[in-house]
Amino acid sequence: MKAFLGIWVALALAVLGLIVYRRRIAKDEDDTLHLGASSGAVAQQSTVAEKLDQVDKWGKLLTIIAVVYGLVLVGVYFYQFWVSSSTAGV
Repeated sequence: MKAFLGIWVALALAVLGLIVYRRRIAKDEDDTLHLGASSGAVAQQSTVAEKLDQVDKWGKLLTIIAVVYGLVLVGVYFYQFWVSSSTAGV
């Protein structure tokens, strides 16, 4: 069971790492629209937006996997506890 818990911890750390990475990328993002902006500024914002989209995609996927995996671990743990407690009196 410890190995499976270690896998879940690694997934959770990966999600936290993506959160930190996303915040680092997002600090360069400019949320305002500049009508007279140079093409370099537009290209930079486009690159930042593409990076954020990729990080968001992987972040959502890893978060769903970590949550489902964690719920399965909790279910298996309680199932094992229930089986061991029901056979303890036999």
